[in-house]
Amino acid sequence: MKNISTYVNQHRDRFLNELIDLLKIPSISADSAYKKDVEQTAEVVKTRLEEAGCDHVEICETDGYPIVYGEKIIDKKLPTVLVYGHYDVQPPDPLNLWNSPPFEPIIKKTELHPEGAIFARGACDDKGQMYMHVKAMEFMTKTNQLPCNVKFMIEGEEEVGSSNLAIFVKKNQEKLKNDVILISDTGMIAKDVPSITTGLRGLSYVEVEVTGPNRDLHSGLYGGAVANPINVLTKMIASLHDENNHITIPGFYDKVENLSKEERAEMAKAPFSLEAYKKSLDIDAVYGEAGYTTNERNSIRPTLDVNGIWGGYTGEGAKTVIASKAFAKISMRLVPHQDWEEITQLFKTHFESIAPKGVTVKVKPHHGGQGYVTPIDSIGYQAASKAYFDTFGKTPIPQRSGGSIPIVALFEQELKSKTILMGFGLDSDAIHSPNEHYGLFNYYKGIETIPLFYKYFTELSK
Repeated sequence: MKNISTYVNQHRDRFLNELIDLLKIPSISADSAYKKDVEQTAEVVKTRLEEAGCDHVEICETDGYPIVYGEKIIDKKLPTVLVYGHYDVQPPDPLNLWNSPPFEPIIKKTELHPEGAIFARGACDDKGQMYMHVKAMEFMTKTNQLPCNVKFMIEGEEEVGSSNLAIFVKKNQEKLKNDVILISDTGMIAKDVPSITTGLRGLSYVEVEVTGPNRDLHSGLYGGAVANPINVLTKMIASLHDENNHITIPGFYDKVENLSKEERAEMAKAPFSLEAYKKSLDIDAVYGEAGYTTNERNSIRPTLDVNGIWGGYTGEGAKTVIASKAFAKISMRLVPHQDWEEITQLFKTHFESIAPKGVTVKVKPHHGGQGYVTPIDSIGYQAASKAYFDTFGKTPIPQRSGGSIPIVALFEQELKSKTILMGFGLDSDAIHSPNEHYGLFNYYKGIETIPLFYKYFTELSK
């Protein structure tokens, strides 16, 4: 394609300012207090898609937050690319750990990003990466270089499970019909080492509640004589891993895919510095399941982690109390072949079974999704590989991600098409954490690379 770099350079400031405006809106789908902000963000996305050249854009209402759908069909005989992204973001808590307000975007230069990075909630996940596709679309339409048809489906509930998206997809299979699905909600190995994510872990997310006495009790009068729900909950959680950090839930590993030595050896070729990894996190040792490397633990092995735990008195000063209830939120990252609903039930059965007398336990499933693996011999993968090579000068490395995008498996099931995960984020971008950021290099490089995917996918589809 002609003049991609020139076009991006000419419009750099506008592309950045438009993203900054998007990042200023606190589109937190998990908190109903931000309902109007989430809905406002959908309207902004709609406007930007229209400006980028879509012939038809609409706000599709759901029982939750709306889905923004847009399309430009230039010839029904040509291939169709469906772009998926999300405009909702994670809650910014804990706010005290942010170096700048999460919804007041700021550009800072860092050692890794000497050209600057934009710090804000949603900068990388997923507003920055989603918006690359909007600007790539603008380039192709404004320069008359769009080689095929394109559809956009941008949702507002990815961070809370995408339950309404699943309903929308099932009801709109003809509307969403495509030849390949393109998503940028993942990362690459390094700024100078492009990679394509070929596998995603599944997810099971639950909340547990342990109840003891019918009210909070004086810890002096009742301590040692009545089960303390917080003590019990922490013991129960601790028992979910053995001394080798192997998950103890019966049946949990029954369907886990064990990769061959050859496949693990290929994965190990990706550049990785354990010392740099530890330094970036300010830790002196890594931790995880025995027998696996750090990169294997966070990609091809399942996990169980406590995401939040609370109960009793947590205010200033002291209050000697035995709480009536204790709670925790727990996520399990799953590998292909592990069914998230089956794992959720296995967790529920086991967790309830290990509760001691004197307390009652409730397990509340929240949401989940299946894992996914995409083949590297597909036309879509080859097109992405050629696109990365053109802009980075290197063939991208296939890698499996530790993250989850539950709707990817749903797309294949309902729309019968493969998904290509062209992520431009980095592990250091602090997604879901305080001080989330996205390098300007990555943002602009994504805008330059995406149009080339369209070009090569169209050529290879002939």
